[in-house]
Amino acid sequence: MKNYSKEEMKAIYKRRKDFLCDFMIDNNIDVVVIDDSEDNRDANLRYFCGHISDGILIIKNDGSTVLIPWDENLAKDNAIADKIIPFTRYERDNVRAVKTVLGAMPKKNKQVVEISPRTSYPDFLRFVDALPEWDVRSREEGCHNYAVTMRSIKDDYEIECTKEAARIGDKIIDGIEQRIKKGKIKTETDVALFIESECRKYGCERTGFDTLAAGPERSFAIHCFPNYTAGVWPGEGLSILDFGVVYRGYTSDTTLTVAKGKLTPKQEELIKLVEAAAHLGEELYHKDVSIKTCAAKIDELFSKKKRKMPHGLGHGIGLEIHEFPFVRQRCVPELTFQPGMIVTLEPGLYDKTLGGVRLENDILIKEKGNEVLTHSRIIRI
Repeated sequence: MKNYSKEEMKAIYKRRKDFLCDFMIDNNIDVVVIDDSEDNRDANLRYFCGHISDGILIIKNDGSTVLIPWDENLAKDNAIADKIIPFTRYERDNVRAVKTVLGAMPKKNKQVVEISPRTSYPDFLRFVDALPEWDVRSREEGCHNYAVTMRSIKDDYEIECTKEAARIGDKIIDGIEQRIKKGKIKTETDVALFIESECRKYGCERTGFDTLAAGPERSFAIHCFPNYTAGVWPGEGLSILDFGVVYRGYTSDTTLTVAKGKLTPKQEELIKLVEAAAHLGEELYHKDVSIKTCAAKIDELFSKKKRKMPHGLGHGIGLEIHEFPFVRQRCVPELTFQPGMIVTLEPGLYDKTLGGVRLENDILIKEKGNEVLTHSRIIRI
């Protein structure tokens, strides 16, 4: 992946802010406050300015920004904002920080400032008390969730980052298969630590989430608990591995199944059904196809064989591991796949006696067709 210059990144963040500002102006919102902290993680912070985490970003509807980071040095290296003011100047009090910055703005008639809809009610009241000259709003249909919808359609930079994460994930899968065959991976811990080590070697920030490695005795669980143990992996039967890697903030998400030894006819049937569902899903993940209809068709495929998938068919990925849209029957019929969406396709079936099978890959929706970014598979040993 190419290295983007600071000027190129500045243009990327400006385009994103322009879309947000259009929404703000249309809805008579003067300022939005994005607060990312341990109590309230918000990926919109990184999306609009590049700061990794822990900071307050104040965006005016003219596109100007003030970033108040916990780590000033990290912000200067990574963030693009008109002004950077260290959080320590406000004794790490977010209400005090916002009040001071807004107080320095030119006085007009009562202006509107939006804070996160996830703000607790006591904190909301603190903002109201601290900003008597402002109309303080915290609502579900405001700027924060509009930004979440924006993030569902990836720009070229986001697509490049995700493709690189996917490429690295594929290399790790190939390495896992080789190491299994050489006897170098014998336990759930072995494979989890191999993923951690390899992703750092290839320049990733971290894994997308805690790796889920389940041997045959635990693969019946959708998400095994604990995430991995010292148990045998892969053992005789069906084993599952679910992992992702993060490159420049953007995560991949893949699940593969290892089939070891001679399987029973019923176990083979599980594999066959999941592979058929994955193939059908690839045919349905196309522009303007109803997401609800797609999920229903996969559920119907399983129900014909008296099987039921106990989770959704997929979800968006990006700066967070689970993003809008969610591919399931509960979504509204009008929601469709659109170019720029990167969505997982992860059919799975689980049986307490037989074990579990899941295949998960990341799909980029394009103007014509789609592109499968990752290449998870059934590994037979």
